[in-house]
Amino acid sequence: MFSPLLAHLDSSLGNLPQGPRNTIADVPGVQVGHVTLAEGAVQTGVTAVTIGEENPFHERIRAAAHVLNGFGKSTGLVQVEELGQLETPLVLTNTLSVGAAHEGVVRYMIERTPEIGREAGTVNPVVFECNDGYLNDIRSLSIKPHHVAEAIEAASSEFDQGAVGAGRGMSAFGLKGGIGSASRQITVGGKLFYVGALVLTNMGRMPDFIMNGLDLGPQLEHALEDETAGPEKGSIIMIVGTNLPLSDRQLKRVAKRTGVALARTGSYFGNGSGDIALAFTTADPILLNSRKRFQTIQQLDEARIDRVFRATVDATEAAILNSMLAAETVVGRTNHVRRGLRSVLEDLSI
Repeated sequence: MFSPLLAHLDSSLGNLPQGPRNTIADVPGVQVGHVTLAEGAVQTGVTAVTIGEENPFHERIRAAAHVLNGFGKSTGLVQVEELGQLETPLVLTNTLSVGAAHEGVVRYMIERTPEIGREAGTVNPVVFECNDGYLNDIRSLSIKPHHVAEAIEAASSEFDQGAVGAGRGMSAFGLKGGIGSASRQITVGGKLFYVGALVLTNMGRMPDFIMNGLDLGPQLEHALEDETAGPEKGSIIMIVGTNLPLSDRQLKRVAKRTGVALARTGSYFGNGSGDIALAFTTADPILLNSRKRFQTIQQLDEARIDRVFRATVDATEAAILNSMLAAETVVGRTNHVRRGLRSVLEDLSI
């Protein structure tokens, strides 16, 4: 059936232009790969974000994380907070598979970096998670370390969104959540830069859902006779990448702005929600074996950072909505169902 809302949906969300792909892969060097497990009660997976062509242990990028609400089990954020660097691909999966994913990153890195744990220090995997236990038999521990390597090796600038990879079993606002991405472009000093977002959505209550500024939740709740509108206890991971030269302190400020995008969609970071953001820049990588006693880096003038904040908010909000619009309906554990937003809007002619 025809959906008037979809027909007039302003996917740009704001007045900044989209990147050519409208994904985080518009940031040069950034790629995304998935491994999806979708059979019966097992509805889960792994998503990996790779950055640059060099070994990330040798050529590290600046990063910062911000925890909006800390009901989560992510790993590696302590060192990111202290050093302001990333040294591995970013990996996303389900809550009870964090250990397997952590091992998978370690194995992937030590196989390619003989000096880890010998001439050099150990490695700091950054693994993010959300709880997909409504659709996925999370107790089956179906994710294995080799799935991480497969997701990293599958990384590409062209990747699927929706109910794929780590997003396979996720829920958002009582509907199907998953992986979403979007990007915005800004010009500074006559040069074009990109700000891209990738999200793993598993949060929100249907009555609270807002889409492009429309208070859509109550209408959906009434039409679908939703019975799951209890306390908000989901989670969301929000990753923002850019090729703008930013310090790790500035990246922390960028990561904080993702909360504006999340609130725009109707989430209020409930008590049981793990809402975590990480921002990184591909500019001025840090060389592990540099012999320089001092390093000179560029950073954006603070007076011009508002446009980065705006791009971050618009791209992250669009990524959240894209994660739902791209997701098909999924039937999982004990016949639990999460319907895809696009099909719901079309069926209800909203």
